[in-house]
Amino acid sequence: MNKHQNSRRDFLKNAGLLGAAAAFPNILSKLPGEKVNLACIGIGNQGGSDVMSLYNTGLANIVALCDVDMGAPQTLKVLEKFPDVPRFQDFRQMFDKMGSQIEAVSVGVPDHSHFPITMMALGLGKHVFVEKPMARTFNEVELMMAAARKHPNLVTQMGNQGHSEGNYFQFKAWKEAGIIKDVTSMTAHMNSARRWHSWDPKITKFPAGESIPSSLDWDIWQGVVQPHEYQKDFVNGQWRSWFDYGLGALGDWGAHIMDTAHEFLELGLPTEVNMVKAEGHNNFFYPMSSTILFKFPERKNMPAMDITWYDGVNNIPPVPANYGTNALDPNIPPASNGKIQPAKLNPGKIIYGNDLIFKGGSHGSTLSILGDAAKDLTLPEVPKSPSNHYANFLKACMGQEKTRSPFEIAGPLSQVFTLGVMAQKLNTKLLFDRKTKKITNNSLANSLLVGAQPRKGWEQYYKI
Repeated sequence: MNKHQNSRRDFLKNAGLLGAAAAFPNILSKLPGEKVNLACIGIGNQGGSDVMSLYNTGLANIVALCDVDMGAPQTLKVLEKFPDVPRFQDFRQMFDKMGSQIEAVSVGVPDHSHFPITMMALGLGKHVFVEKPMARTFNEVELMMAAARKHPNLVTQMGNQGHSEGNYFQFKAWKEAGIIKDVTSMTAHMNSARRWHSWDPKITKFPAGESIPSSLDWDIWQGVVQPHEYQKDFVNGQWRSWFDYGLGALGDWGAHIMDTAHEFLELGLPTEVNMVKAEGHNNFFYPMSSTILFKFPERKNMPAMDITWYDGVNNIPPVPANYGTNALDPNIPPASNGKIQPAKLNPGKIIYGNDLIFKGGSHGSTLSILGDAAKDLTLPEVPKSPSNHYANFLKACMGQEKTRSPFEIAGPLSQVFTLGVMAQKLNTKLLFDRKTKKITNNSLANSLLVGAQPRKGWEQYYKI
């Protein structure tokens, strides 16, 4: 019996038990002052930031730390903060040895590993905070939502932290008051420089392998993905730009820019995803610049709506003539359509209704109304957030709140990103049937909804 068979056997056994009966305590019964026993999987970079943010709420007791590169420079801050907490490189071994002591987990690892860790955690009765986007493929997100529905007493939260800040409460209040209404289009843009590698888009194969750092368990790092040789530009943030591992700028920033419009305008899944621009398109990593048009149908009493996504430092969208001077080059004259092509824009969005245009940033930053129209409006009072995103998760684990970005809300948003990524990869237009959840005009794209077969030894996570 190999070292992982016990964890696989127990995972499958416990997942079945949990579906059939209340095999685990779920919502935690805590006395005042008690904390949630939290295991943190991924403790460097963004994962490390999540660890500290969860701990700083005063609501979490860190009981286990797990990272495939334990002791690497990016993990040192967390390790120094919690020197006596048990450490693991393999999340499966962590659950085997400490499962009974763990009530919830944070998952701050590359996109391609969100899925197996989350599925195992839910199957073992653990509440899950997982970074955005939820997973790498449409089907993986579908399975994660199904697992959450199967275990309704488990709390889930995706890590788009702005979903617990000002923009969330403002958008909700303005939508309910009829201030945001009749929205027909939105521009979402992320034109900041990225930290990714500088490989030539004309490459015809993956870069040559390099020596694996002694501290890194490369086998576990690869997770469900078919194996590649180690390359330094696959790890530590660089993974985000490769189709095999991440969801690019769209998956990275879309959850911080499109999230409130997607939820409160009830967009669901698109009917069409069209690649308008893909500069530097290739089969291995994301284009240097992308423009993607998402079309959403009429919903209830709301009109059909388009979202146009722009990424790339030189792929800046036009803005309305009354946008303002912030981050604009005043020497560029308005275009004939009354819009200005700025020289630089911070990440954000422009929301176009029939009567009003709203300007917003990313994460929790609030909207403003362009022009003088706001003078004649009675704006509703916007409530203050009772908890940040991390406290919201932990309080939900204790039954005190409900999470604001549970899988039922974050899942369809993440699936929008997976569809956009498929259009980027194939550089084509996709027609999507929202009822059957199938792509109707491209058989290859339809097969990519599921994606490649998982690597041998990782198949069990795809069973609920």
